[in-house]
Amino acid sequence: MEDVLDLLDALLDGVTEPRLKLIGADEARALIVLLGLLEDEGQPEEVRRAAGDMRCRISSRLA
Repeated sequence: MEDVLDLLDALLDGVTEPRLKLIGADEARALIVLLGLLEDEGQPEEVRRAAGDMRCRISSRLA
């Protein structure tokens, strides 16, 4: 599981502003909602923390 989280984190770090704009605002919002589901209390702490961090980073790039 930690390997998957590291991979997702590395992929998100590699996304530059122009590349993020390749997905529309609607898709980005959908990703934020899906990541919100991973923040559910039933998930392990490391998953909730990573999902919250990714949601924050995507949200800040949309602003």
